[in-house]
Amino acid sequence: MVVRMRHTRSHTANRRSHHRVSNIRLSKDESGVSHMRHRMNPTTGKYRGREVVDVVAKTAKKAEKKKTRNSQATSQ
Repeated sequence: MVVRMRHTRSHTANRRSHHRVSNIRLSKDESGVSHMRHRMNPTTGKYRGREVVDVVAKTAKKAEKKKTRNSQATSQ
């Protein structure tokens, strides 16, 4: 099939001009650290002034898991 009314490159570009990627919007919390909007701060684990995730416990758990993996890999 042949297209009857072909769009020119300029017409296609005009239509696609709204498809551009916008800049990331950042917010700052009380400590002055910037983070993405409507998301918790990954360094402090807080969202809108309250603690959502205990970052210290999460990093300790991850370190313990890595330690057990390394000990299992060396024993084999």
